Amino acid sequence: MTASSTARTTTARTARPNGQWAVDGKAPLNHNEAWKAQDDGLSVRERIETIYAKEGFDSIADDDLHGRFRWWGLYTQRKPGIDGGRTATLEPHELEDRYFMLRVRVDGGALSTEQLRVIGQISTEFARGSADITDRQNIQLHWIEIENMPEIWRRLEAVGLKTTEACGDVPRVILGSPVAGVAKDEIIDPTWAIQEISRRFIGDPEFSNLPRKYKTAITGHPSHDVVHEINDLSFVGMVHPELGVGFDLWVGGALSVVPRLGERLGAFVTEAQIPEVWVAVTSLFRDYGYRRLRNKARMKFLLADWGPAKLRQVLQDEFLGYKLPDGPPAPPPTRSGDHVGVHEQKDGRFYIGAAPFVGRVSGPALTAVADLADSVDAHRIRLTPYQKLLVLDVPAEHVAAVVVGLRENGLEAEPSSFRRATIACTGLEFCKLAIVETKATAVSTIGSLEERLGDLTDLKPISLNINGCPNSCARIQIADIGLKGQLVMHDGEQVPGYQVHLGGGLASPDREEPGLGRTVRGLKVTADGVPEYVERVTRRYVKERESADETFAQWSHRADEEALQ
Repeated sequence: MTASSTARTTTARTARPNGQWAVDGKAPLNHNEAWKAQDDGLSVRERIETIYAKEGFDSIADDDLHGRFRWWGLYTQRKPGIDGGRTATLEPHELEDRYFMLRVRVDGGALSTEQLRVIGQISTEFARGSADITDRQNIQLHWIEIENMPEIWRRLEAVGLKTTEACGDVPRVILGSPVAGVAKDEIIDPTWAIQEISRRFIGDPEFSNLPRKYKTAITGHPSHDVVHEINDLSFVGMVHPELGVGFDLWVGGALSVVPRLGERLGAFVTEAQIPEVWVAVTSLFRDYGYRRLRNKARMKFLLADWGPAKLRQVLQDEFLGYKLPDGPPAPPPTRSGDHVGVHEQKDGRFYIGAAPFVGRVSGPALTAVADLADSVDAHRIRLTPYQKLLVLDVPAEHVAAVVVGLRENGLEAEPSSFRRATIACTGLEFCKLAIVETKATAVSTIGSLEERLGDLTDLKPISLNINGCPNSCARIQIADIGLKGQLVMHDGEQVPGYQVHLGGGLASPDREEPGLGRTVRGLKVTADGVPEYVERVTRRYVKERESADETFAQWSHRADEEALQ
């Protein structure tokens, strides 16, 4: 009997099957697992092109519409006019419109100007000009009609773009450092590894039926600019004292309604090993991840039960076939990872990072940015996990003109601290899960705070993350101020509002360890009251901080509850 089979047969079986393929077999234990087993999500592409695009929305089978479409980046969007109070009471078909959100996958956040221009043109022609840069380096379009998908795919794929596995129980977009290959302080450029994983394994049926979504992050930049602590699998660049340059291996991070920060496995991975280690960890999740209950099906729950030592052992014994060398942690982050502003590259040119308002751009703006970059012989664009956009390779003599050109198209390279540090999810405007609006609230809040707190010129950026529901797509638990959308009572009536989380954050130059924000019983704010609340708690922080070096997060964790109201 092999070591692999021994490990599998001795794995403890729980009283009730968890749907782990390696333990319980592959018999489906819920409806989602049943339709995935019946017909792989990738197969729906052919039906979209040959049936649904020709016969229209009403011809779409239910399990395709509400399941397999996600494998190709498609979700039905929310029907206009349905208030957030009805989100939990209506059935999906009552909430959804006949239009789709389409997520364009951008692994590593890397785009050419040609690719950006095509996305902009698709947005303008097929999506009513809509476009959002997400906090996972994708671009999302809205108002997509199923009849137009064959042509949209044709245009995207002609320039090397895809929507394959942009959503669904699959390997999602791979986060990568937006300044890979150009930053002067880069430790290692992992672009090859990101491209290799995307080329070989995205769309591979071996990995198209995972227990749930599966998120990867890879960076070789010392700012740790890919939020690695909240991904299922992460590789963080570092220098091993004996083995040289490589990566620290992390697993099991995710937020949502049960947040859990990832953990190091204490293993060192070389650049050449990244694809095979990715395959091994992904296969482990596929075979041992919990499938019976979808709310327990992420990697974080397996890590919580097993612990990092057992997970590493099973990874090495059953899926790699060799022991990874031990390694120390990566050094703490050296600077901000949003890359906003003007920065010199290693080749003497410059990259310019600019902030839209909470990721909201447009088709015409994207096309204009592509044209602007091309006009100064800069042909590479990057998206960031902070809803920002970078133009790479700008010659020194054109930096000022590009800064102005970006500003004219709604992207600011010299933003206020509030515009720079605020992100928001899609919210009630398009999302069927949302309870409250987010984007417009964020934009109005930024403007108000710029006026209200303009006198605090020495204030370090305070991150404000606004989410329309409990699922934390906008990462509310790791913000200085995180707002979780819900209905709140005000003057005896239910109105849109938020539960407040305070003092969360990932490791940074100002924070040695990542940590989740705290909540205070009863601390909620109406949507209209967000600017007033943020001003009030910020001024209280400035008044009570022990020194100019004490961060908002540090203060908010030690402050009395009264001070946080």
